[in-house]
Amino acid sequence: MQNIQAPTPTTIPPAQSHSEILTVDDLAAWLKCNKRSVYELTRKRGQLGHDIPLPVLRLPCGMRFRRSDIEAWLQRCAEAGRGQ
Repeated sequence: MQNIQAPTPTTIPPAQSHSEILTVDDLAAWLKCNKRSVYELTRKRGQLGHDIPLPVLRLPCGMRFRRSDIEAWLQRCAEAGRGQ
């Protein structure tokens, strides 16, 4: 008889490649914010209202985000916050 284990919660593993694709749920969990915040940052008015817009891929299956693009975006945001 096999032991059946309960599924573990979904977590984002460390980046294994620069081409890792994230969903809205993945990105919200990684940034520790709610999905609504991610949606707001991807809307036209949200992108126009920020000097550094969130990079988003709009695909037929929904919005996706390249992990490498988000890491670069976070770095640019951090640098802008330091006045660089």
